Amino acid sequence: MSAIAELSMTDLAGAIARGEVTALAAAEACIARIDAKDKALNAFIRLDRAEALEAARAADRKRASGATLGPLHGVPMAHKDMYYREGRVSTCGSKIRRDFVPKVTATVLDRLDAAGAIDLGTLNMAEFAQNPTGHNAHFGDAHNPWNPPYCTGGSSSGSGVAVASRMVYAALGSDTGGSIRLPATICGVTGIKGTQTRVSRAGVMPLSFSMDNVGPLTRTARDAARFMAVIAGQDPKDPTSAPEPVPDYEAALTGDIRGLRIAVPQEWFFDGADDVVVTAFEAALDVLKARGAVVERISAPSLGPVCTAVAVVSRVEGATIHANWMRERAGDYAVHLSARLFGGYALPANYYLEALSLRGPLLRRFCAEALGGYDIVATPTLRTRVPTLAETDVDADPANWQRFMAVSANTRPFNYLGLPTVSVPCGFDDRGLPIGLQLAGRPFAEGRVLQVADAYQRETDWHARVPG
Repeated sequence: MSAIAELSMTDLAGAIARGEVTALAAAEACIARIDAKDKALNAFIRLDRAEALEAARAADRKRASGATLGPLHGVPMAHKDMYYREGRVSTCGSKIRRDFVPKVTATVLDRLDAAGAIDLGTLNMAEFAQNPTGHNAHFGDAHNPWNPPYCTGGSSSGSGVAVASRMVYAALGSDTGGSIRLPATICGVTGIKGTQTRVSRAGVMPLSFSMDNVGPLTRTARDAARFMAVIAGQDPKDPTSAPEPVPDYEAALTGDIRGLRIAVPQEWFFDGADDVVVTAFEAALDVLKARGAVVERISAPSLGPVCTAVAVVSRVEGATIHANWMRERAGDYAVHLSARLFGGYALPANYYLEALSLRGPLLRRFCAEALGGYDIVATPTLRTRVPTLAETDVDADPANWQRFMAVSANTRPFNYLGLPTVSVPCGFDDRGLPIGLQLAGRPFAEGRVLQVADAYQRETDWHARVPG
């Protein structure tokens, strides 16, 4: 069972298709890991044990019948508890929605079902997806699988923990300011946020209309490529979803990055960075250079206004979405979340409109500065070593606020810019906690960022390491 649980998502799908592993054995292997580990790590909100095992048996019967199989046939997954499934509770990690039963199913869940994936249940998360550390006052904090007193990254905390600890092969997260990439880097897995509008958000609890993204946390870049190919594409239920055709992302994973140009902006991303993070990042660049990429340091002064605008947009839109509950049930939010939401009501409308109106010009400016002559922008995902849960608990001590917000400093700009961005493991710090490499590209260049991530993973084994 342990050997089955440690396969990558794509390797498992291939093994099931060839009849080397059954979907039932894979589901049982995951459930055994959950039973052994989740009491300490608190990744799951709900485990649908009986339903998942029956779905796995049905998947095995389908394969035995000779029917055509989907690209994720029989692969056990679980998802952040903000993806609606008709008739099942979706808590959004909150007290307010502890008993909420949606009447619709998220488009991405429908697409995963059609691809043959097995749904094991729902995963822990920051309340309403609104913190970068993964703290949750209502369902308890998730714990880092490498060292439990440390934070997991948020808001897709349970997704990062479940994939890293091999409880599931992949999981949906969401990313408005880094909530896929942060738990990916802090838990030591791969996570991708696609181009804004690349994946449908229909049937997903919103945080920010302008910056929410749906995407996966997986074990490898190849896993992420296959997962994205299943969920991406236009959706009539989401009028904001882009009409661009979805390419074969896996076909782009050739391992050949010779001549590809990588820019490393010198502003913002290294402010206050820990030496161990910079050392791991530089070593990752050396790996890419050894495979033929050209790496150059650049200046991107547009990042200053980008980082100001992202805070304005997310605060105002989050406050708008929660306005009724904040009027009627403000006491049912964690203290830090109600404080963030109240702050959104204090921002003048002209600040918000200006931040929105600058989005296009700042995107064009950043692309000219950082992507005009380059294919990829590379940065550390997290500037510092992973903090503890105690160091970032702002409900216990408001003095922790600066450290709490600093966690997402390097991820937030790419949400405002709407660019596809992936995080992959690139080392461990002196306490045995993961460090992440962040790669961003032009709009709709998911294939390119995954190509570079995959080339890096062909030369390293950080992504293959498993917490004890």
